[in-house]
Amino acid sequence: MNGEWFNETLYPDHQQRFLIEKVLFRHKSEFQDITIFENARFGRVLTLDGVVQTTERDEFVYHEMLSHVPILAHGNVRKVCIIGGGDGGALEEVLKHPGVAKATMVEIDRAVVDLSKEYLPSICGRAFEDPRTDLVIADGVKFVAETTERYDVMIVDSTDPIGPAEVLFELDFYRNCARCLTEDGIIVTQSGVSYMQSEEARTMHRRLGAVFADAGFYLAQVPTYATGFMTLGWGCKSKRPRARPLGDVARDYAALDLGTRYYNPEIHAACFALPNYVRALMG
Repeated sequence: MNGEWFNETLYPDHQQRFLIEKVLFRHKSEFQDITIFENARFGRVLTLDGVVQTTERDEFVYHEMLSHVPILAHGNVRKVCIIGGGDGGALEEVLKHPGVAKATMVEIDRAVVDLSKEYLPSICGRAFEDPRTDLVIADGVKFVAETTERYDVMIVDSTDPIGPAEVLFELDFYRNCARCLTEDGIIVTQSGVSYMQSEEARTMHRRLGAVFADAGFYLAQVPTYATGFMTLGWGCKSKRPRARPLGDVARDYAALDLGTRYYNPEIHAACFALPNYVRALMG
């Protein structure tokens, strides 16, 4: 495969390709086909079932926005639950917050975690070795249906709604997530690229809106994902976190010294401003 092209298979009528400089690993796990390869522009690339999940060079955008937006909007996060996120990128960003006492990550496929630790340490760092990390290898849907824990923030870092991740986009899953959240608890979830996946975004917003008092989207510009603008779903039991004064967010951000490359307080405020084509999906 070295020197060949990786053709992403997510869309039947649109493709993006990555030149494979070197295949580092290819394996069919119990749940999915896992490939990790090197590309001159994006560095190491993780793909699952023929779809790019993350790359070394631009993962910071997605993982920073999944993590810091809800944590700084909330303002007093102690416990976080990540569903999926086997590459460890979101976990690493969450653990940059010293106020987080426990970060539970529920990943169905141990192989993704093990391979990320071996081949993608630039993404996960030492997050899996942090004493605050509680790694649970289990079905995320079953976990949220049964756990008695309560979380301030839940992050659903899943693949697209196909294969093993499909159930993570169902209404019952969001209802159980709401049960697991504290009073001002927030759930954020990847919702695809809305320009390309408008029906997924529309369905997600409808389901989040059926469960949460404050439901919406925010945006992040991730070069790896086709057409760029990644839509992230937002659900909260109250409207207070999204309305938190920017001055408070900026004060906490400065004190934390997070070293972010994409996220900042101005982006925090601006990411909730949606273009009309995305607003139309929320109708």
